[in-house]
Amino acid sequence: MPAPSSPAVVCIPARNEAERLPRLLRALAAQEGFSTAAPLKVVIVSNNCTDGTVEAVRALESSGALDTLALRLIEATFAPSEAHVGTARRRALDAGADWLESEGAPDGVLLTTDADARLAPGWVAANLRALENAEIVGGRLVIDEEDGADPALAAFHARVERYWSGVRALEDALDPPPHDPAPRHGDHTGGSLALRASLYRAVGGLPALPRGEDNALVAAVQRAGGRLRHCPAVSVLVSARTAGRAEGGMATEMLRRARVVREGEAYRLPVAAHWQRIILRRAALRRAYREGAAPAALHALGLDADDLAAIDSAACPNDIAFVERAHARLDARDGPAPECGLDEALAALENLAAALGRDQAA
Repeated sequence: MPAPSSPAVVCIPARNEAERLPRLLRALAAQEGFSTAAPLKVVIVSNNCTDGTVEAVRALESSGALDTLALRLIEATFAPSEAHVGTARRRALDAGADWLESEGAPDGVLLTTDADARLAPGWVAANLRALENAEIVGGRLVIDEEDGADPALAAFHARVERYWSGVRALEDALDPPPHDPAPRHGDHTGGSLALRASLYRAVGGLPALPRGEDNALVAAVQRAGGRLRHCPAVSVLVSARTAGRAEGGMATEMLRRARVVREGEAYRLPVAAHWQRIILRRAALRRAYREGAAPAALHALGLDADDLAAIDSAACPNDIAFVERAHARLDARDGPAPECGLDEALAALENLAAALGRDQAA
């Protein structure tokens, strides 16, 4: 396997991950294209750890198991109000960007994942390939049933995935993104993100939010005109544990799904008509930008004078930037999406897709 074409740093926030972080580091040490002569750079920010995370990393490093990594371990103690994943992930990404810049590689690649993730040997290489035709790459999250899958829970996971696949199929029918063609997944979280350090700096870095910091970074890149790629070749196994480290993170969703399956808790998702309306509105915004629509036409799409001033279409480098800026303004006024149960939502999505297919075939 040839050495990667771009310098890269993997940036990891970790809080009390003495058990799982060594597993991730072994996976990073086995990444294709790296060696003791050309190691993979890794930054870890140990965030308020009390379980021996730092000692576990140092012991593994001393054993020689990480000789294909150039490892920088930052021990940080954040104040209670800042002791969350957003602060730690930003610190890790900032340190990674500093590292690349200090070596004269400001266009090198920053990758981030979670301390409890499991990675295939080609994860870094697949991200770098995907970045050849995108500005930011999100990896698919695959639920890792480490202790054996509960068949009922696994079936429920599959039904939820069918729902989101249906939303993407609707987008492909009504407003397909040319830079993110099917087949694609829909994930772009801190479990697997990649972008160039220069772009990371240009958009102001990762917002240090207690939750949703990853989506906020992706949104900033898109508002700047960046192409988001959900490459099917990039995936990561994420923990199915229900007691997580990040408030509102994956563990919260896993706990919710477990209650649905075991206790019959309702699981509601936006109705199909909501997605149809959003996708058609985004398609109309895209056409308006490409056609140089006058303010009156943009007003008809729901954008008022304040919106147009904030969007600054003249400064938008492409339709991606315009649509993301405009959609953010309109979405803030929409209010909560109407919801229904998962079975009803799935049936409606599939019926809508079938109707659109018939219309296109006619």
